[in-house]
Amino acid sequence: MTQYAIRGGRPLHGEINISGAKNAALAILPATLLVDGVCRIENIPNVTDVSLMLEILKDVGASVQTAEGGAVLIDSRGVRAGSVAPYDQVRRMRASYYLIGAYLGRFLNAQVAMPGGCNLGVRPVDQHIKGFEMLGADVHVNAGFIHANARENRLVGAPIYLDVASVGATINIILAAAMADGLTVIENAAREPHVVDLANFLNRVGADVKGAGTDIIKIRGKKHLTGGTYTIIPDQIEAGTYMTAVAAAGGEVTLNNVTPKHLECITAKLQEIGVEVEEFDESVLVRRTRRLRKTNIKTLPYPGFPTDMQPQMAACLSFAEGTSMITESVADNRYRYVDELKRMGARIQVDGKLAVVEGVGKLTGAPVQACDLRAGAALIVAALGAAGQTEVGGVYHVERGYEDVVGKLRGVGADISIQEIDDPDALTATG
Repeated sequence: MTQYAIRGGRPLHGEINISGAKNAALAILPATLLVDGVCRIENIPNVTDVSLMLEILKDVGASVQTAEGGAVLIDSRGVRAGSVAPYDQVRRMRASYYLIGAYLGRFLNAQVAMPGGCNLGVRPVDQHIKGFEMLGADVHVNAGFIHANARENRLVGAPIYLDVASVGATINIILAAAMADGLTVIENAAREPHVVDLANFLNRVGADVKGAGTDIIKIRGKKHLTGGTYTIIPDQIEAGTYMTAVAAAGGEVTLNNVTPKHLECITAKLQEIGVEVEEFDESVLVRRTRRLRKTNIKTLPYPGFPTDMQPQMAACLSFAEGTSMITESVADNRYRYVDELKRMGARIQVDGKLAVVEGVGKLTGAPVQACDLRAGAALIVAALGAAGQTEVGGVYHVERGYEDVVGKLRGVGADISIQEIDDPDALTATG
């Protein structure tokens, strides 16, 4: 069993290079199933979720090879209709549901296990199913699998209005519609950067997707998509997490390989609480030299404040002066990390979607356990600013979405190490 040992109270100084966006990679990799040719995908993040998706592609018949510079070459021409992704692998990752749209788009039928991933409450796939049905597919769930089959052996473009601006449904419908007959129009579409990145990739290989980044996306189906080279965007959430690390620990760090526009919603809140942020073409400089101030946060779909940054900001606000309020309007069950922060001395009260964070100025190291990806990131942020040593367990959650987090933090002066422990109960036995 692996844990991170972090001795906090050390300001961070130096530079961190941000990896490719996990969420974009997890949409683009299944999209290669639509392509008749070789795709070279660059800036792929080396995280376990992406590695798992690549293994799934191999298992269904794609050729996957690593090229120089960490790029991946994918040739999906060997994938055959009816090939089923391994149940155990699909159950480990939420983004595996993109295989449904990709399979349906290419083969007009799909059979994929219900997805897994972080337990963040009810995240239904009803909007995905609605989109597939509007395109002309029959969809049903049986024995833990989602089955989708095109009626009359074809998909036909259609107007589709999403009841909520679901990122997953928007991406899945784009995948299914990319090779459908005619025009598909998605209204109330999600606007997140990784939705735009998927559209840009598909257009690079011959698709016709317009309007990504707005709430109306139009897809005119193409019969044939060819190979090409594409570079994945930087990871907005990884960059935001390191920005909050500087906010918690203090110091001055430059984050390279970022898209500052994607960070604006995070930058604005950090500036409100007293963090200095300077933007450059492909980097941001983050500096914190004084005590943080309180603020209020409400999570919203992009370009609002992202739910994936809410736990990290709660950790920062525990160090702030005054009382802050956080309203979670996107994800259910997002506050499970709160009890772990309380072990470190945080004062946070949760009532449904609302969390009230009373700044205590100082947290103290303690043994804590990550319960999901962003919760783990929040505990690391808190530990970097806390007095004494914190042992963070459950770090396999963190490694699903952060590439070499220990190495990157060490590079800017953090006292963080990886420990192997034999007894899982040791987390609660150490002080």
